Amino acid sequence: QVQLVESGGGLVQAGGSLRLSCAASGRTFSNYAMAWFRQAPGKEREFVASISRIGTIPNYSDSVQGRFTISRDNAKNTVYLQMNSLKPEDTAVYFCAGRLFGSSYSNIKQYDSWGQGTQVTVSS
Repeated sequence: QVQLVESGGGLVQAGGSLRLSCAASGRTFSNYAMAWFRQAPGKEREFVASISRIGTIPNYSDSVQGRFTISRDNAKNTVYLQMNSLKPEDTAVYFCAGRLFGSSYSNIKQYDSWGQGTQVTVSS
């Protein structure tokens, strides 16, 4: 499995922006479809966005469509999540996930590599 480490979380006011990064190591990053999920306190982990191995076919949940952008740089072994117009309901721990030879899946069960997560807190 690929090792994944998220960074870029923090505290931001509503309407602000953050960019999360997820650095991969240990395997050929370009062989992995990647995604971001999030988990708020007391809630199940939910899909946020995904992207194919070559950086096409972005897929977003309805709740972030138009505000968040997923991208990847295979030369840097990194996937990003640009989050704009943040809302208090975006507050959660954000996880990146990978699936070897996968596609841009939204189903959490399709991913077999996970990072430890980074906290995002949006104040009102």
